[in-house]
Amino acid sequence: MGSTRAAIRYAKAVLDLSKDSGTTDVVLHDMKSVVAVLGASKDLRLALQSPIIKTEDKRAVLKEVFKTVSKDTLGLIDVLVDNKRVTILGNVATSFIDLYNKSQGVQLATVTTAVALTPDIEAKVLAKITELTGSTDVRLTNTIDESIIGGFILRIGDTQYNASIASQLGKLKREFSNSI
Repeated sequence: MGSTRAAIRYAKAVLDLSKDSGTTDVVLHDMKSVVAVLGASKDLRLALQSPIIKTEDKRAVLKEVFKTVSKDTLGLIDVLVDNKRVTILGNVATSFIDLYNKSQGVQLATVTTAVALTPDIEAKVLAKITELTGSTDVRLTNTIDESIIGGFILRIGDTQYNASIASQLGKLKREFSNSI
């Protein structure tokens, strides 16, 4: 949990710096690139976590991989390497994106369904999220998970509402087991 708090602190510092220098949109793009690259490259993630690879080699690899990013993002990489916290780079990038979205009033939500949402259902889900959060800028991601059988799981920020059939069956099974 400490690394998450640290990641939020670094992300907040970079967000404040980018606001002061007017580069917030550029840094946001950089952070999305960092998340995408780290998510796609298991080798890079393992290299950053390796105690065998020298700190300066990690810095060199990151500066090569992210050679097109802004000086604010390069500065973040330097600070993380210098403080031996480079393993949390992905968490910092994700935290930056979250903090940026909150500062812009953007509400992120994920709905997990057994089948893809139809446009009509998606519009109803968006309307409900807007009603619940008061946010007029909602970004909805739909993930498909057939194991939920039916219904949906809605996650808005840290809150999750599980209305899946698999969850309801699990509750029934627990109630039935407890009553025997």
